[in-house]
Amino acid sequence: MKTTVLIAALALALPFAASAQTTEKAKPAAKSTAAKPAQKAAAKPATKTAANAAPKKKPQVTRRAAKAVEEVTPIDTSTDIALSEADLAVAQRVQTGKIQCELGADVTVTADEKKPGFFTVSTKGARYRMHPVESRTGAIRLEDPRAGAMWLQIANKSMLMNQKEGLRLADECMAPAQMAFAEEMKKNPPKSLFEGADQPAGVAKK
Repeated sequence: MKTTVLIAALALALPFAASAQTTEKAKPAAKSTAAKPAQKAAAKPATKTAANAAPKKKPQVTRRAAKAVEEVTPIDTSTDIALSEADLAVAQRVQTGKIQCELGADVTVTADEKKPGFFTVSTKGARYRMHPVESRTGAIRLEDPRAGAMWLQIANKSMLMNQKEGLRLADECMAPAQMAFAEEMKKNPPKSLFEGADQPAGVAKK
C-alpha cells in the first residue's frame, strides 16, 4: 500500500518539477530580449555625437577681406625654411614677370630656377628673396623672413609691403591674368549677399 501511495506522489510531482525547469530556462532568454532595446538606445547617442563631430566647411572670404587680413598677419621670422608639397603647389600659381602697379610703380617677380618654390621680388630700391607660406584666407602669400617683407597675390591684384619698416611699397599691381579677372568682375560683378532680400516673394525685378 505504501509503495502505491509513493508512486502516485512521484507521478504528481514530476509535472511540477518539469514546469519549474522550463520557467528557469526561459528567464535568460527574456533577459536577453529586454537587453536589445537598451543596447540600441545606448548606440543612438554615439551616432549623434559622431555626426556633430563632422568638420564644418569654412566660410568663403571676400577678396577685400582677404587682403585686409593678410596685410595685418605678422611675417614668420623663421629662417629655417623647408617647403612642403603644399607650398610648392602654391608656388606654381605665383604670377611672375614685370607687373605694373598704381602710381607708375612696378614689381618684378622672378622664380629661382635652381631652388623651386623660391622667388626674387624686386621694386625700385628694394629686393627680396621670398617663398610661399600658409595663408589664413587662401590668398597666395610670399614672405622674406629676414627683411620682414610680404608679397600678397589675390585674384584681381597684388601688393608688396615691408611690415618691418611699416611701408606699403607697391599696391594695385596687376599681371595680365589679374587684369583679365578684374575686367570680368566689372562686366559681371558678384551679387550682394543682401540683393533681393527685401523683394516680396513672387515679384519680379524691374
